[in-house]
Amino acid sequence: MIVVISPAKSLDFEDSIPTIRSTKPRFLGHSQILVNQIKQMAPQDLAGLMKLSDKLALLNYERFQSFTTPFNKFNARPAVFAFRGDVYQGLDAVSLEDRDLQFAQHHLRILSGLYGVLRPFDLMQAYRLEMGTKLKNKFGNNLYDFWADHLNKSINKELNASDAKFLVNLASNEYFKAIKPKQVSQAVITPVFKDYKNGSYKVISFFAKKARGLMTRFIIQNQITNDANLKDFNADGYKFDPKLSCAKELVFTRKQK
Repeated sequence: MIVVISPAKSLDFEDSIPTIRSTKPRFLGHSQILVNQIKQMAPQDLAGLMKLSDKLALLNYERFQSFTTPFNKFNARPAVFAFRGDVYQGLDAVSLEDRDLQFAQHHLRILSGLYGVLRPFDLMQAYRLEMGTKLKNKFGNNLYDFWADHLNKSINKELNASDAKFLVNLASNEYFKAIKPKQVSQAVITPVFKDYKNGSYKVISFFAKKARGLMTRFIIQNQITNDANLKDFNADGYKFDPKLSCAKELVFTRKQK
């Protein structure tokens, strides 16, 4: 089983983290190609490309300019501890036990516009480059063209080598389509989280993002490898709703936050 999640715009390279072994991103050579291209851009170009304020554009310009290899514990951080955002608040990786982190390293993958796909222990440097960015490159007009089949092949290779052959999609649509869902070699299961509002159950982005992180944590802590056990998720008031669900989409609902 493989679980995929999205990265986050907000980062944390300051707080203390558990001491773990680190690994090297599998597509770091591809990342360097993107970095080399972006380094030629001025801050105002980044502002236009990524729709950033001048302040954020300058910050990310400086990040790309300072990008350097090889990665080490002084200039990079394991990905699972580097991202901060709604999903990662739910995941709360710093509070996971070592056995949980080891399970995550084998089963959790973070999709990334710059790094392609990251394992939790893969070192990364601070960046901002969303998968939907329309960055023209030698392979096409955007990052989907740049990554082409690389991410799909990487995910499929791991799925085919595992015992429980299914993929849990806890990523956003923007990121999940980068691995070309129709070409995933095994079954894809997408948990969906809905809150009751104005007389019906709806996906509320803020709550749904945190719930995806909570589901990721649930899978890791319980070392789930059977898709049926996903239905046992009940964190933060959510419960599995069989009436709204189907084989490919597991819907979890709650009436009150």
